[in-house]
Amino acid sequence: MSIKVISKRKIFFMISAVVILIGLVLIPIRGLNVGIDFSGGTLLQIELGRNVEVSEIRELTNSFDTSASIVHAGEDRTQVIIRTTQDLTNQERYEVFSIFQEKYDLSDDDFIYQQKFEPSIGREIQSKAVLSVIIASVGILIYITFRFELLFGIAAVAALMQDVLVGIAVYSLLQIPINSSFIAAMLTIVGYSINDTIVVFDRIRENTKIMRKAKYEEIIDDSISQTIVRSINTSATTLFAITALYIFGVEAIREFALPLIVGIVAGTYSSIFIASPIWYLMKTRKSDTNYYNPNKASK
Repeated sequence: MSIKVISKRKIFFMISAVVILIGLVLIPIRGLNVGIDFSGGTLLQIELGRNVEVSEIRELTNSFDTSASIVHAGEDRTQVIIRTTQDLTNQERYEVFSIFQEKYDLSDDDFIYQQKFEPSIGREIQSKAVLSVIIASVGILIYITFRFELLFGIAAVAALMQDVLVGIAVYSLLQIPINSSFIAAMLTIVGYSINDTIVVFDRIRENTKIMRKAKYEEIIDDSISQTIVRSINTSATTLFAITALYIFGVEAIREFALPLIVGIVAGTYSSIFIASPIWYLMKTRKSDTNYYNPNKASK
């Protein structure tokens, strides 16, 4: 399979830029749909005495919060945990419980637990999430610089930032609630995406030694052509498993699976079509031809 990536790099850059810009432009207009982990809110835990489908419970929760998170709990999954971004007063919480009490003929003792979350918790999660991404990026930059070269490290980190920004943009476009599951999934994708990128970079490095005095464009295109089947097959296999979790899993699993799906697609795209062209742009500032000398190259 022969792939011509470098000659079409502007198209690939444009695709990423359009998705990211649309999402980021909409953030100040519509804002992000942040979940309880960031906005604060209320948690309610109710014993229903039976296993009730999430869709049936949501018909009740939509009356006070259409974006409420619903998770089953208990040994027999007869309890339901409702997390709402609404800052409900004590009276409002019991009004919500009364809806379930009337529907399922519950006693007052079935209202097991209630808790209010302050927005400060969300700020702490946000700061730690940003710090985690920065530490991961610096660690990746150091490792790839030591293992390959600095330009490879810069290109890899730039591709990772693209993955995170695309994830945020998609969530902004679709107004999907952003919660701690999204943060965990994005950090997972940072580690997953770099694997594909390193495979491509490793092949570029090997071909640089073999294809002496060849154009960097030719080296990169050949390297991507040699690794693209492996990258796509690996990502497709992972996507099958994650998609199955999203389709058949409970709501809490779906919250984690959805950003993983978005991240895997974005990560595969960036590993093939973004990282290497960025390296090419930096590498060809002096010359577009590979003058590899094995006697001068570091080992």
